Amino acid sequence: MAFTLASALKWWARDCPDRIALSVDDRAVSYAQLYAWSARIGAQLGASGAKPGDRIVIVGPNSMEYALLEFGVMRMGGISAPLAFRSTARELREAMQQLDPVLVFTDEERRPVVAEALGAAAAAKLRSLAEIAALDTGPLPQLDHEPEPDQALFIISTSGSTGRPKGVVYSHRTLMIYAAELAIVEPRCGSGGSFLSLGPFSSASGTLQLMQFVAIGNTVFVESKFEPERALRLLVEQRISTFMAVPIFFERIMALPGFAAADLSNLHYAQTAGARIAPALLAAWRGKGIILRQAYGSTEAGGAWAARDDTALTEPQKCGHGGMFEDYAIVDEQGRPAKPGVPGQILIRSPCLTPGYWHNPQATAEAIRDGWLYTGDLGMLDEHGNLTFIDRIKDIIISGGLNISAIELERIIGEVPGVEEVAVIAVADAEFGETPLAVVYGASGQVAAAQIIRHCRQHLTGYKVPGYVVVSPEPLPRVPAGKISKPLLREQYRDAPARLAKMR
Repeated sequence: MAFTLASALKWWARDCPDRIALSVDDRAVSYAQLYAWSARIGAQLGASGAKPGDRIVIVGPNSMEYALLEFGVMRMGGISAPLAFRSTARELREAMQQLDPVLVFTDEERRPVVAEALGAAAAAKLRSLAEIAALDTGPLPQLDHEPEPDQALFIISTSGSTGRPKGVVYSHRTLMIYAAELAIVEPRCGSGGSFLSLGPFSSASGTLQLMQFVAIGNTVFVESKFEPERALRLLVEQRISTFMAVPIFFERIMALPGFAAADLSNLHYAQTAGARIAPALLAAWRGKGIILRQAYGSTEAGGAWAARDDTALTEPQKCGHGGMFEDYAIVDEQGRPAKPGVPGQILIRSPCLTPGYWHNPQATAEAIRDGWLYTGDLGMLDEHGNLTFIDRIKDIIISGGLNISAIELERIIGEVPGVEEVAVIAVADAEFGETPLAVVYGASGQVAAAQIIRHCRQHLTGYKVPGYVVVSPEPLPRVPAGKISKPLLREQYRDAPARLAKMR
């Protein structure tokens, strides 16, 4: 058998057929059922005209049918291309022009939008996710296709924070190395473990982690939407051993009245990334005996790697030294290696790197050079090789020739009592070129712009203090993976100097 997800699924279906592979909103299928059901789906896709290498787009919230379809696409040699279910018809149309799918599956709620995006092609290409449920029984077909390790497995669109989204390709090999690496380094995360998945399948935190944990023989618990009470119940009742999520999910669970008494003794591995981690969050989970590890990674590098226990305990702001098979490097603006403690662009070298962006050789050549991924992120390494993520390079605000880190500002503002969410972006400034604008959401009546400015003046050099502060009456907008959507905030506040009062 080849080093592929198909081979891994076949192994688990034979070795532990009755083990639950997937449980989606309390609907469960065993590994034997997943293997058989995905074969029937693959055969049906082939009968519908899909061939190995064809892209099959899926638009919808997480569901059992969605997960099964992704495995069925894999079994017949196709390439899954999940797209965000909140996308507009225009966004879907642009993505599908690039992907050129042979079939597009969606649910009834999103069918009108997807049909509009497809236009005249809808009659031939548009299919219902409900069709997948009808394939739960029947003869086990013989599939002719056996995927090769370097064959494309699925495509994930990047967040598009620097322009039009690009499709990041994952191959069987990149997925399997990433999965095997975790099982080797953290054996309790491997065969027989359980994983709670809250990310949408349209993101790497969804599809990548779904397939990663099936590949190593876990039971994967998937939720169609995040509800803190349900998440805590699953962690306790299903004795979840691995949980990875953005900080806000950990924060919402921590805030529940039942958190203090919850038995989380089986939660072996907890990892977060994508936003600042408040000291109170770390302390609350550590009080439950759980080390919340800071991670760093990227969609293009196959995921994220977190700090080991020693670093996570003593220097929780650091992201560790990468995975077993990964290397980090820091380079300056001229591409020269930076010394320990000196900030520069983060580079990653890994066998989990994407083979490239789908049908975008120029973007691939710009991002991956001499085997290194140029992330566009700013960080620094200590003398032991531990990485500290500083900021997205695009989130460095240059004010009067001086660099201001948005993440540093967010961390300081997050200390203000009542602040629940904060995002800092750059806006134009006639005197200094750029100045920070902080958008804050918190408990009603407890957060004031003047209070934010006073706290920043007390703890930051003067030039770092925000020029503008907006107290939002609503939670801040987020991308499907759960991160605050800075591109949307930049669009909302691009004319801030013309309509907001400057505060310094």
